[in-house]
Amino acid sequence: MTRLAVVTGGGTGIGRSTAGMLAGEGFDVIIVGRRPEVLADAVKWIGPQASAVTADAADPAQVGKVVEAVAGRPLDVLVNNAGAFVGGDESTLDGVAARWRANLDSNVLTAVLMTTALLPSLRRPGGKIILTSSIAAQRGGGGPYSAAKAALHGYMLDLATNLGAEGITANVISPGYITDSEFFAGRMTPDGHAKRVAASLVNRAGEPQEVAEAVRWLVGPGGGFVTGQIINVNGGTVLGR
Repeated sequence: MTRLAVVTGGGTGIGRSTAGMLAGEGFDVIIVGRRPEVLADAVKWIGPQASAVTADAADPAQVGKVVEAVAGRPLDVLVNNAGAFVGGDESTLDGVAARWRANLDSNVLTAVLMTTALLPSLRRPGGKIILTSSIAAQRGGGGPYSAAKAALHGYMLDLATNLGAEGITANVISPGYITDSEFFAGRMTPDGHAKRVAASLVNRAGEPQEVAEAVRWLVGPGGGFVTGQIINVNGGTVLGR
């Protein structure tokens, strides 16, 4: 039977590139996102091995739609890529609470709910769980977004520890500044771009496909002995942590 992968946030950027890579490696790929038109375009780009589920991964009532799409098949790879930087007015405590909850929902709860729901389906042995974090988790600068992404690191360590005996690995990929994504949607300035490029030791921004290549390694035969790790794909902007 063809191997199966689920990629949340699979309609654009890193998620779309990752889903395309997995399809190229022979996986059937289910991409998950909130916007049906974006998902439809991604499925067309990825090819016939892709299908889509429109669902908000932070909503327990909608996560079940992904379980239904898996339909009892063994799940080989789960890429928890859904997430976003959520801004907001923090001039009041209510505003602070709303913004922090929104960032935690978008970046942490999405991964926790999807992983919990699909855990019974993960192949044993051989299942792979990958969580997409951010350089912001390791150097700060993003307020509640940084904190939310850092929370994924601790969650991943628990997953790796608890599931290792069943032959399931869990790892975090932590990208640096990646272009060709919606992350900065309307927020990036020429000066901001230049500063981020200059902070990289290789003097350029990264591309979604370069993060997908790290996923390729983790889910392939060479990544089977790698678990409980934070894999940095950041051009040397943050070193060794």
